[in-house]
Amino acid sequence: MSDTATAIDAILAEHAELEQRLSEPELHADPATARKVGRRFAQIAPIVATSRKLDAARGDLDTARELAADDSSFVGEVAELTETVERLETALTDLLAPRDPHDADDIVLEVKSGEGGEESALFAADLARMYIRYAERHGWTVTMLDETASDLGGYKDATLSIRSKGDSADGVWSRLKFEGGVHRVQRVPVTESQGRVHTSAAGVLVYPEPEEVEQVQIDESDLRIDVYRSSGKGGQGVNTTDSAVRITHLPTGIVVTCQNERSQLQNKARAMQVLAARLQSLAEEQASADASADRASQIRTVDRSERIRTYNFPENRIADHRINFKAHNLDQVLDGDLDPLFDALAAADRQARLQSAS
Repeated sequence: MSDTATAIDAILAEHAELEQRLSEPELHADPATARKVGRRFAQIAPIVATSRKLDAARGDLDTARELAADDSSFVGEVAELTETVERLETALTDLLAPRDPHDADDIVLEVKSGEGGEESALFAADLARMYIRYAERHGWTVTMLDETASDLGGYKDATLSIRSKGDSADGVWSRLKFEGGVHRVQRVPVTESQGRVHTSAAGVLVYPEPEEVEQVQIDESDLRIDVYRSSGKGGQGVNTTDSAVRITHLPTGIVVTCQNERSQLQNKARAMQVLAARLQSLAEEQASADASADRASQIRTVDRSERIRTYNFPENRIADHRINFKAHNLDQVLDGDLDPLFDALAAADRQARLQSAS
């Protein structure tokens, strides 16, 4: 039996087991476990469906060939079924390619202004709104965990939690994992009086968010926790109580703040989730780098020190430098129309995984 056939048999058995578990009421008494099982079931369901279609097509092809041996009118059907079998074999190979284990995960996304002062902060706010609008198009939930505003209403930094509502195999991480890196903007700043185009940049960091903080080992003695008064938007209560929380992870120097929840306890809990996400990402990047620098770049798709994309306002153009993607619909992209770009990035990532597997 070939390796592919063995892998498919294992997936078919797992699919049947998961289907049985999902039908058991006791599973749904534990929402976190039920969601994990549901996501895995959704992840392998396309493989099972494609495998079954391929088996049926191969059976039909064998029958058509037997009939064509005695009746030439079946020759055309043999050609069509041969094409169908080849297409399904390619699709199955694609589905069996190594997947990113975090594809179904929710994310924490940070946007930070860079060189360029107020213009960079305004661009960082544009990026944050772009991701929020994209999330809204997909029915995802966005929570602003922390924000530091600039004088003109931009963001010096902003931290978002983006979560899906279902058990899809392709969750938030599968779409937004390509966004980590330096984003460059070329436009006339609002502070420019002579109409000259300036270039500035903002940085984006993306982390898969673990469902439970307990999934990541964090030693309380490694933490310094400070509380202070919230400074962002929040209605009543802001600037009246020390509800904002800043957590510093001493061994790594990672600092996480959260101020937009209603209480200090809620802010601490959300800050711990963000810290867990960042520590998990750091550990995985280090493990990937230790295994292979090339594979690390394929998985993460970008060195965060490099420019990954340019937003050119005078030409209404967006260009992703990793895959040579260009489009002249920047206004639509900033309104959240990112799927064509993300589809192209996903296709390039999938091709790299197939090549790695082979």
